[in-house]
Amino acid sequence: MENNLRVGQIIEGTVTGIKPFGAFVKLDEKTQGLVHISQVTHGFLKDINEVLSVGDLVKVKILSIDDKTKKVSLSIKEAKEKERPAKPAKDKVQKLDDMMKNWLKESNDRQAVLNKRNTK
Repeated sequence: MENNLRVGQIIEGTVTGIKPFGAFVKLDEKTQGLVHISQVTHGFLKDINEVLSVGDLVKVKILSIDDKTKKVSLSIKEAKEKERPAKPAKDKVQKLDDMMKNWLKESNDRQAVLNKRNTK
């Protein structure tokens, strides 16, 4: 196993094989690791073949290295930067604001009708 690999490192590799439980990724000429299916994407993934194919170039984070067994555990989902939710577009915010104003007006109108009925 190459000495330059370390836990926490993010590296590019090539998918060399896919099994129902995960994907094998070649990190360098001597090292291959496994991305368990639970480490491919956030959320549930029923079929790994929907996301990965042999030959795909992927960024992976090294989760663990077992020097005795020469096994390397990898994660694709942890290699991806935490994506910030996009800020809503100005026109969408305005549309939402208008919808809320309309809803409040309708609600107040209905409440006024109910109040009139109750005071009779």
